[in-house]
Amino acid sequence: MKTYIALLRGINVGGEKKVLMAELRDFLTEIGFKNVQTYIQSGNIIFNSEEEEQFKLEEKIRDAILANFGFEVPVLVRTHQELEAIFKNSPFSEEKKKSSYFSLLYNTPNKNLANEASKIEYENEEIIITANCVYFYSAIGYGKTKYNNNFFERKLKVTATARNYKTMVKLLELAAKND
Repeated sequence: MKTYIALLRGINVGGEKKVLMAELRDFLTEIGFKNVQTYIQSGNIIFNSEEEEQFKLEEKIRDAILANFGFEVPVLVRTHQELEAIFKNSPFSEEKKKSSYFSLLYNTPNKNLANEASKIEYENEEIIITANCVYFYSAIGYGKTKYNNNFFERKLKVTATARNYKTMVKLLELAAKND
């Protein structure tokens, strides 16, 4: 049985697409996931499953949310090892990494689009675009950055969901306990 982390995009933001984590844990357990845990209200789920195909897990979670809450939500599922590799591969120094963000990509972006987006520079901000993540650092904080999840989705034409350093650390810690 593998440990997975599911990241939901765009729930519980500004009163939109409200999902109660207790309900989410309950119905995911009912549909067969094991050791289901959630972390904060932004849609982070740690669970175990025998299913090997991540797209099937994404589909199952997406369908369950639609059936239980009445709206669609993009769902990204990664194994504990995949998320850990993304975290460890951050190109930033430890100091910058602690203030950085990880915009996890649902699909590999087109190389030309990634190259074009990489050329856009803003003062006190840095981005590195890879096949599965945009690593970005902002000395002025996420609330004031010109780089944000919507920016990356528009420029790369892929769905993405962002998590900060502290959330990534906590998700990896919880996933390690599920292994």
